Amino acid sequence: MGSSVRPWRLAALLPLPAEAVRGFAPDLPVTITVPAERTPEAARVAVADAEILIGDFTALLRIDAELVNAAPHLAFVQQPTVGVEHIDLAACAAAGIPVANTAGANAVGVAEWCVMAALAVSRNLLWADAEVRAGRWPQLDLVTRGCLELSGRRVGIVGYGAVGAAAAERFAAFGCDVSYWSRRERAEAAATYRPLADLLATSDVLVVVIALGDETRGLLGADALRSLPRGAVVVNAARGGIVDEGALPALLDSGQLAGVALDVYDTEPLPDGSPLRSHDRVLLSPHVAGATAQARLRIALAVQRNLARAVGGEPVQDVVNGVDPVIRRR
Repeated sequence: MGSSVRPWRLAALLPLPAEAVRGFAPDLPVTITVPAERTPEAARVAVADAEILIGDFTALLRIDAELVNAAPHLAFVQQPTVGVEHIDLAACAAAGIPVANTAGANAVGVAEWCVMAALAVSRNLLWADAEVRAGRWPQLDLVTRGCLELSGRRVGIVGYGAVGAAAAERFAAFGCDVSYWSRRERAEAAATYRPLADLLATSDVLVVVIALGDETRGLLGADALRSLPRGAVVVNAARGGIVDEGALPALLDSGQLAGVALDVYDTEPLPDGSPLRSHDRVLLSPHVAGATAQARLRIALAVQRNLARAVGGEPVQDVVNGVDPVIRRR
């Protein structure tokens, strides 16, 4: 880039100082602004003159219609995660602003977490660990409590994007019979497609990795979960709004579900009073299924590449709201 190029104005909603944000654009002609505080009001001030915006990976600072209206020069939003549910995609599209995510960057990490969680719940590892730490030796209790191998079990995957495909491959390696449901059948899928009702009725382990949206919010309510085979395990690494969180304790207490593993919740952090916190058949994880060192590096590189494309006039990748991927100053 020549010195005559006017620097692009970049704002970042990340919980990072400006000097750390510079790592996403080390050699690009950009000036960087970050909010003075982690509040919506400070975010709107920070984006007032921005042309490029890096979203918040914590999702605390939302990119809503009000923020879009506060940024008349905004030409591109790069979200440093796969999930974009905290961004008003329609408002960005109406303003002609393409929004890109980092599709597939954390697929391996999330898929591995799903397998790990399914194994831990199926073998009651967290309960056994707590018992041993408390000075007990529950060797015989685990027999009556129930410990199952993954091999030979029927695994149903809800959602077959990059994470679903990676999860299917890994569960198959454990000798599982893997099926999936997605909003469209995938010709390239290595797993068997089943309609959702059929998938639920035949899944000993249900793995939820579908994106949250209007079509999937509340997708797996109490009735849907009751249609699983008795003693099924549910693993949710998607978003809390997809699975009926409130129905889980009763389903666990009745034995309809043998165990649940959650990385995501309706409200995050999980409220102190949630009965899930004290249930000994629930594995709780703080929304970190994809938070591996390798995934963070892939995300950082994807953001760097897209920022360079945006500034250099090349089409950006992984636009999720249907807007022209060539970034033009406004």
